[in-house]
Amino acid sequence: MHYTEFKAAIQQHLKRKRQGATWVELRETLALPYERPCPEWTRRLEEEIGLVRRKGTGRALVWEVPLTPKPRV
Repeated sequence: MHYTEFKAAIQQHLKRKRQGATWVELRETLALPYERPCPEWTRRLEEEIGLVRRKGTGRALVWEVPLTPKPRV
């Protein structure tokens, strides 16, 4: 899987699921071939699509894309 495919899958899923999703939910729902998210790709998603990761239940982080992304500085 290339980064562009990964980005498109994550972005589309999070746009449909406005409350966000944990990495495990994303991995299982999208059948992603990775045990953990790549830190470099995660940083790129934060910059390119406005990905936000917030504290969820326990140790989980909830991934979400805000309706209005933060402006790039």
